[in-house]
Amino acid sequence: MSTRPSSESASVPPETPDTFGAYPRLAEEQIMLLATHGRRTRLTAGSTLFCEGDRDCGMFVIESGRVRVLQEDGPDGQPRVIAVHGPGRFVGDLSMLTGQAVVVTAEAETDVDVLQIPYDGLREAVTQNRALGDLILQAFILRRAIHVDLGVGLRIIGSRYSVDTRRLRDFASRNRIPYRWDDLEDDPAAESTLRAFAIPPDQTPIVVWKGRTVLRNPPTAELAEMLGLRADAPPRQAADLVVVGAGPAGLAAAVAAASEGLATVVVDAIATGGQAATSSQIENYLGFPAGISGADLADRAVVQARKFGAAFLVPAEAQSLGQVDGHYAVGLTDGERVEAHAVVLATGVRFRRLDVPGMERFEDPSVYYAATEFEARLCRGDAVVIVGGGNSAGQAALFLARTAAEVHLVIRHGELDRDMSRYLAERIRDADRVRLWLNTDVRELRGGTSLEEVVVRDVATGEERALPATALFVLIGSEPHTRWLDGAVALDSRGFVVTDGARGGALFATSRPGVFAVGDVRSGSVRRVASAVGEGAVAVRLVYEHLVRAGRR
Repeated sequence: MSTRPSSESASVPPETPDTFGAYPRLAEEQIMLLATHGRRTRLTAGSTLFCEGDRDCGMFVIESGRVRVLQEDGPDGQPRVIAVHGPGRFVGDLSMLTGQAVVVTAEAETDVDVLQIPYDGLREAVTQNRALGDLILQAFILRRAIHVDLGVGLRIIGSRYSVDTRRLRDFASRNRIPYRWDDLEDDPAAESTLRAFAIPPDQTPIVVWKGRTVLRNPPTAELAEMLGLRADAPPRQAADLVVVGAGPAGLAAAVAAASEGLATVVVDAIATGGQAATSSQIENYLGFPAGISGADLADRAVVQARKFGAAFLVPAEAQSLGQVDGHYAVGLTDGERVEAHAVVLATGVRFRRLDVPGMERFEDPSVYYAATEFEARLCRGDAVVIVGGGNSAGQAALFLARTAAEVHLVIRHGELDRDMSRYLAERIRDADRVRLWLNTDVRELRGGTSLEEVVVRDVATGEERALPATALFVLIGSEPHTRWLDGAVALDSRGFVVTDGARGGALFATSRPGVFAVGDVRSGSVRRVASAVGEGAVAVRLVYEHLVRAGRR
C-alpha cells in the first residue's frame, strides 16, 4: 500500500450498485471470519490499496469510508472509475486467486478503515467456509467479465492483417486476459499512440501495459512473464506428477493429485481450460443446472488446484518425453524440462483447418476456431458463418446470435441433431438470427482486404451461393495433439494414445509404466467435458498406486 495524489475525476459516481452479484456486501459473520486471517489498518484519502500490475497482493474488506477501482489508462488516456465500494464490500480481482498480475488499481476515495487479507489467509478462510469461498470467487469471475467488456487491462495496437497481432489477441483471449485492441487500419488514436512512443509501423504490434510499459511485438513467453502467467518455476527436484495439458481432464487430475498431497506440476502450451474454455455455455455438466461457461469452469478449477498447492507453467509447450535417473522428464520448447515420477497426458485435440481457396489469405484476420466473448465483440452487428455440426458449433451459433446481425450455420450432412445434442438442435431451430444450411459445404472465401463473403454449395444440387460474412468460425472436428509423443508411447492409427483398458489392464495406463492418458487425447474416449473430468480424477488413483509400487509413497 502507498499514498499518492488522488486521481482526478470530473464526476465521481456513487457506490456501484450490485446488479449481477459482482459486488456483494459481506455479512458481519463473514467479515469476522476473514478478520482472523488478516489485519486491520486505516488509510488516508488517496492511498493506493493495490496497483495495476501488482502481484501477490491481498483482498481488502472495507469497514468504513469509500474505495474506488480505476483503470489507469482509460480510453481517453486518463484514469477511468470502474466501481466505487463502501462498507461491507470487498475489493479484489480474480488475478489474486490465479497468481496473475491484477488489471485494475484501487485507491481510497476517503479516509478508510480496511481489513487486508493476504492470499494465504484468504485461501485458508474460503477453505473453512465454502459459501464464503463461492461468493468471493463468483464475484471475482463476474468482475473479470465486466473488465473484458470495458476493455480494461492490456492495450494491443496493431493491424488486423498482421499475423503477430492475431497471435497476441488470441493469447490474451485464451488466457482470459482483459484487453483493448486498437486497429491501425481504422483507429486514428492508434497511430497517435505510436507517434507518442516514437514507434515506427514496422515494429508493430505493440502491447501497452499500465499506460507506460511498451513491448514491441513481444514473444508470447515475454508477455506471459509480464502478466504473471509463468510465476511458477519448474521444480528443481522431480515432482510426484507432471500433468501435460490443462484442459478439463488435466485440471481434474491436478486438483485430485494436489488434494492427495502429491507434488503436482501442470504444463500447457497455450492456456488453462483447453478447448472447453472456448465454449460459451456448457449446459449438461453436473451441478450447474443453469449452465456454466468453459472459461468460468477453467478459472474455478485453476483456483482449486492452486489452493491445494499445484504449480502451473503456462505457456510451456512439451516437445519430448523421456527418462532420466529412473524417472520421467518432459522437455519443453524453451529448453527447460520438468521431471516427475509419473506423467498424465491430457493434451487433448486441436481443431482441423478448412482447406478451401482463400483460407490462406483470410485465416489470420478473419477465421476463428472458437467463439468466446472476445470474438463476439469483434463480430458485433456483422454477419458470420459457422462451419460444423457438433455441439461446439451449435453453442457458438447461439452465443454469437446474441450480438451478430446474422449467423449462418453450415452443416455438410442433412440432420441437425445427428452429432449435436437435442436441446441445442431445438434451440437453433427456434433462433431468429440463425440461418441453417444443411447438406451444404464451404467452397471459397472471398473479399478485398478482409473477408466479405463465404461461398457455399448444396452438395445434392451443386448450386452455389455467396453468404455475406466478416468472420468464419471453423468447428469441423479435431485431431490429437500427440506429434511430440511419436515413439514415446503407443499411438493408434489416427494418432490417439492407446491405453490398456481394451486389453483388460488399467483403463488409463499407456504402454509405459507410470504414464497415463486421459480425456480427448486417449483412444476411445467419449469426448465430453464431464467424462474428461471423471477420467482425470480417476487416473490419479492409478498414479498413486504406481508411486506406492515405486516406493515413492
